[in-house]
Amino acid sequence: MRHHILQELNFTVREAGDELHGTAEVTPYMHAPGTAHLRTSILASWADMLSGLLAAQVMGPRVPVTLELDVHLYRPAPAAGTIWAAGRAVKKGRSVFVGSVEFSTASGEPVGFSASSFMAAPDATLRMPSLTSLDGISAAPALAVPLADRAGCKRQEPGVAVLPRSEDGLNSSNTVNGGLIALAIEEALLSLAPGTTLCSLALRYMQPVRVGPAVATATLTAGLGQAELRDAGNGNRLSVTATARTFSHRGPAMGGGPAPPARSA
Repeated sequence: MRHHILQELNFTVREAGDELHGTAEVTPYMHAPGTAHLRTSILASWADMLSGLLAAQVMGPRVPVTLELDVHLYRPAPAAGTIWAAGRAVKKGRSVFVGSVEFSTASGEPVGFSASSFMAAPDATLRMPSLTSLDGISAAPALAVPLADRAGCKRQEPGVAVLPRSEDGLNSSNTVNGGLIALAIEEALLSLAPGTTLCSLALRYMQPVRVGPAVATATLTAGLGQAELRDAGNGNRLSVTATARTFSHRGPAMGGGPAPPARSA
């Protein structure tokens, strides 16, 4: 079986008591187009993975699906080096699970944070893959082309990005992965602000993309953006809405100024 697209980001996850920790090395193929900064959508994908795995520990064997997810950065993300993530449960409900993730560099400088909520998939016949440990999450070759190219995500015109449904881009519910949906929305927004990255991205998942392609449309005014993503092959149904804000990139990048105080563990 072909490995998943997001496995090529080589985000390694391990248990740390009640938390899940993840690490990955940033490469140029992970940069937002026209910048030397890690994509915010990749941080969203990693947050979704950590919090989703924590949700599965509570909701399993039912499959957790993302309801809402947001990511906020203190300053443009690093161009290289190790990103460290710590995910923890905020609310362990059987009907709704809430998680949080904090991102930092290898030296401990805060990068940003995320919050998300999950519910069990309405289809009770869906089951999570059986894993005896996180070692069961297989590795893959490192990303060898820009992430949007690897996912086949195309900017159709300013404010519009199209993501095809592909077998190596699905989740446990057999629908388009939420991290790749974040990528499509990010591409639609950044097409209106070349050379920038997102300092915040908030996603509200209303229904899955079952057929595809997923079509994201966005507007952006004074750095504040709105977007929606629809399942074009499924009656053009609205699947996700989002809000975002861009960096001007006139401020300091990571390592270029005083960091905010570290959040408590």
